[in-house]
Amino acid sequence: MTDLRVVPTHRQGHQLLHVTTASGRTLAWYDREDSRVTLLSTRDTDAVLAALAPYLTGRVTVGLPVLPGPADLARLSLHPDDDLAPNRPGESLRVALDRDPSPPRRLRADPRKAALAAEEATGAALDALEAGGWRVLHSVPLPGGDRVPHLAIGPAGLFAVHALPARRRQVHVDDPLVTVGRSAAHPLLRTVRALADRASHALAAEVRAVLAPAGAARVTVTAAPRDIRVLRDTELSALAREDAVLKPADVESLHATARDRATWHRL
Repeated sequence: MTDLRVVPTHRQGHQLLHVTTASGRTLAWYDREDSRVTLLSTRDTDAVLAALAPYLTGRVTVGLPVLPGPADLARLSLHPDDDLAPNRPGESLRVALDRDPSPPRRLRADPRKAALAAEEATGAALDALEAGGWRVLHSVPLPGGDRVPHLAIGPAGLFAVHALPARRRQVHVDDPLVTVGRSAAHPLLRTVRALADRASHALAAEVRAVLAPAGAARVTVTAAPRDIRVLRDTELSALAREDAVLKPADVESLHATARDRATWHRL
């Protein structure tokens, strides 16, 4: 892997050096105070260490993120206002529609209603995975008004799932552009990547991106995006068939961290 960048940032009082790709996707970060390089995936180890070589001093620990232990989980006794677990699919859209309902007579359908239907269908498909040891959060708020529509945590890892309203329409994916029906192409995959990357920062764990066209009549992909899965809402059960990388205790630990609203406010 070439063309990696080292970008200095500050997080929770620590100065960090983030290693990113040319497109801005974070691969790892170096915390000088802790003398630790945290990798989001071990497959990038050699390239990351080569990029950080001019900055490393003394003995440095290199590894995947350290998951919270029992003591950390004990501190996660959340106030109901801080617990994201009760959020329904499309929770923020529901609130927006309640506060500002669309007029009863409108020439065009309110796009928020189509977006809500897509998130409900996608959320239902993800919630069905919970019987297999998965945990799912919906409408995870991020600073600045953004949100992760769905966060799925299970044996196969962590996935930020972006529901795309596409009922009875054709969807064409040509990275980074996504075209739905006759609408103009939009660089949606950049947003999908960015949300997954922010989730990785917040949870200190690799979060993979998924684009889920809901109700699409047909989905065509010109070239498979390098780091985004494209799965219809009816195909999301495929995530449960991937190789396991997390133990049940890891899933519960990450879910306990992710459901805390404060986790996301630290971004």
